[in-house]
Amino acid sequence: MPKLKTKRAAAKRFRKRAGGGIKRGQAFLRQILTKKNTKRKRHLRGGAEVHAADRASVRTMLPY
Repeated sequence: MPKLKTKRAAAKRFRKRAGGGIKRGQAFLRQILTKKNTKRKRHLRGGAEVHAADRASVRTMLPY
């Protein structure tokens, strides 16, 4: 059986964690930042976990 190819766009957006979860970056921090308050922008800085419903589809894009 041939090797599976990794979707390169997904590899740049997601990271696998040791416990089996998948880490992702927060959205809504690229543009239109003047109307967002400082607290909101600060909380968007950290990463987040991919939701359990989406985890299977992300795993197919990241086979290794």
